[in-house]
Amino acid sequence: METIAGLDTVVLRLAYRPPYDFQHLQEFLARRALAGVERVDAAGYARTLACPGGHALLAVRALAGEDALELRVAGAPPSALLPLAQRARRVFDLAGDPAGIGAELAADPLIGPLVAERPGVRIPGAWDPFECAVRAVLGQQVSVAAGRTFAARLVERSGEPLRGGGAGLTHLFPTPARVARANLAGLGITGARAAALKSLARAVLERRLDFSAAPADVVAALGALPGIGPWTAQYVALRALGEPDALPYGDWVLRRMAAPAGEAMLSARELEERARRWRPWRGYATVHLWRAAAEREGRAPRRPGKRPAEAARPA
Repeated sequence: METIAGLDTVVLRLAYRPPYDFQHLQEFLARRALAGVERVDAAGYARTLACPGGHALLAVRALAGEDALELRVAGAPPSALLPLAQRARRVFDLAGDPAGIGAELAADPLIGPLVAERPGVRIPGAWDPFECAVRAVLGQQVSVAAGRTFAARLVERSGEPLRGGGAGLTHLFPTPARVARANLAGLGITGARAAALKSLARAVLERRLDFSAAPADVVAALGALPGIGPWTAQYVALRALGEPDALPYGDWVLRRMAAPAGEAMLSARELEERARRWRPWRGYATVHLWRAAAEREGRAPRRPGKRPAEAARPA
């Protein structure tokens, strides 16, 4: 048996149906990698994760010449291996049918060419719904880099420190209980944003928000909380719940990318109407548009612009 950071390690092979764009997933996760909790480098993706009895270290990489990813799990009890493998399959969207999804989106004049260009694009998932929701709240109205900075400060202040986590893996992401009692002053976020995080944590602790419920019920419960609007709720449904038809229709990047030539940006309602033809795969269309926007930004200088009330860009 191999080891990671001195811990016994189980190695699992997770198969998928090609094509599979691991590079896109890796780049997406790298831009959002949370210091202390995650690491993304040439070797792949690694992170810390709470599990029964303690914590686990996970590492995922693509297997050359195989239609599969390799998942290494260190420190987890045997009973946790299957649930962790199932979570890894959702995070890396290994159950997706790219041929079937691509065929249904191919006829759309906006999404079709993007699918043809990168047919293996999948939905980058999130390991924990609460973590995803917290990070989405922190990412409202700011850049990806700023949201990541706020989340790293939260981890440093309230995350559980680990011993022997390996290079750069030093903490667990804060639990709802830790966020509920944390002093959030000085993180750089607004008072309203801090209040939203506290409300979110209390809702989980009081079981008013159950992330194991049906996605529609989770979206409704999130939307009932102060400081959490449709963008955040749909973003959590997309990335943390694996809802393939989720649409963060308030997202200004999507509204800009979906606008017809000559128009700067669609309204949220116009985007929702435009996206009807993408159903039931609006989540995949969303990721394709985010990817295209990221590539476009990498080639051209950014232009300043007013951001909508809830979200600036994918957190």
